[in-house]
Amino acid sequence: PSETVARELLREVMLNTENTGNAIIATTFASNIARLKSIIEFGKKLDRKILFLGRSLLKYSKSAEILNLVDFSKDVEIIGYGNKIKRRLTTLKKEDRSNYLIVCTGSQGEKTSVLNKILTGFYPFDLTKDDHVIFSCKTIPVEPNISNRRKMEEKLLKKRVRIFRDVHCSGHGGTEDLRDLIKMLNPQYIIPSHGDSSKTMHAVPLAESMGYKLNKTIHIMKNGEKLDLI
Repeated sequence: PSETVARELLREVMLNTENTGNAIIATTFASNIARLKSIIEFGKKLDRKILFLGRSLLKYSKSAEILNLVDFSKDVEIIGYGNKIKRRLTTLKKEDRSNYLIVCTGSQGEKTSVLNKILTGFYPFDLTKDDHVIFSCKTIPVEPNISNRRKMEEKLLKKRVRIFRDVHCSGHGGTEDLRDLIKMLNPQYIIPSHGDSSKTMHAVPLAESMGYKLNKTIHIMKNGEKLDLI
């Protein structure tokens, strides 16, 4: 589905769910600039001050600004490093939490993420009953991520916050997206990557239907294998 699907899901959660008097924390993949743009837009409609907290959010936001894709700094206070985050959240404790939207790292339950450090008390911001935590992502299906997210959500449930999961649509191309990509690029060779064989093998029938030959012009590789292209 288009990114507009995720945008509408975010709109529903952020604008049409009662959040008066409650903190809102959102987390997503820091590289998903389109998603961050939507979160900022809806945060502004809620008339909340927006904080980006975490190194990866700082890195990707600044990179996107350098490329003139966005101007997040105009609307967002972006803080990347631990001591500064701790000082800002200490200040925030003394202010009205319902005035803020916090966007932070932690979408995969990472132990070193800002959200996890909030939950463990390392950062001085207490989540309370009916605060909103929005996961605008899905859990990458590998054991460390699954385990870490489960533990994170257990901590959130103990605090009785409202958890909004999977406010997301995948950024991975489907079969017809891949077909269009192959048509546009017209590559001599196709080497599917970034997945185990159960994922990459799905490219074979697609490529074969477009005239490629397995082990000649489409190659399924294992980790460490080398291929000489002539």
